Amino acid sequence: MKLLARTPKQIGTIVRRVRRKQGLTQAALGEKSGLRQETISLIENGNPATRLETLLAVLAALDLEFHIAPRARSTASIEEIF
Repeated sequence: MKLLARTPKQIGTIVRRVRRKQGLTQAALGEKSGLRQETISLIENGNPATRLETLLAVLAALDLEFHIAPRARSTASIEEIF
């Protein structure tokens, strides 16, 4: 699965959809990542102040990785991918 996100809101959408696909509640993901449920909610709602360390903990708990690549010229949004 390869997903593209360019904004905090798009990252939050991916986290929410993957969490739900894995059958996890926000509280369960928080427990798995060592964070509070409220923090998971903030990430899923696209909080731009989320620390990179926090985001990486959530991605690891979901068995996801963070990749950096040159910006593609694609016009597809995350909403079109799902």
